[in-house]
Amino acid sequence: MNVKKIAIFASGSGTNAQAIIRYFTGSERVEVDSLWSNKPNALALKRASDLGVETFVFDRNQFYETDEVVERLKERMIDLVVLAGFLWLVPEKLINGFPIVNIHPALLPKYGGKGMYGMKVHQAVVDNKDTETGISIHIVNRNYDEGELIFQAKCPVYPDDSPEEIAKKVHELEYEYFPSVIEKYILEKT
Repeated sequence: MNVKKIAIFASGSGTNAQAIIRYFTGSERVEVDSLWSNKPNALALKRASDLGVETFVFDRNQFYETDEVVERLKERMIDLVVLAGFLWLVPEKLINGFPIVNIHPALLPKYGGKGMYGMKVHQAVVDNKDTETGISIHIVNRNYDEGELIFQAKCPVYPDDSPEEIAKKVHELEYEYFPSVIEKYILEKT
């Protein structure tokens, strides 16, 4: 059986990356091949390395001005790129080279776009007095958070919820659903 390979891109703490790596540990069908980061001190790199996943760091020039990242992913025979807290806009050459999925901590199309990530999203939910929020998993295209939706999950927002409390609820949804949605997508679509 052909094992499907995932490359995770992360810029921050890597809790979603860690959940994905743990989910696929021991799988005979899907393997997390590598974790890639644009931040040399991202905790995601340590989390991945601690779980036995090879890591790579790249800079803006390598990502946007050269084909280095795309070529290295092709050499590794990657089937799917997963963005798990990766904040740079993905260049067209990467979009054209691989299917890419992203997770966003809101119910898109609400609170998406450049600059809308993490606590900024949860603060917007509070400011707008929303009664629910959640996660959106989508295909990556040329624009931030505008690709085809493949999954959403919701949670309630109560009037006295702080952005931090909302973040905790959203993280729980991410850890619960993101790995299994990735598995379904990679096995059915790639």
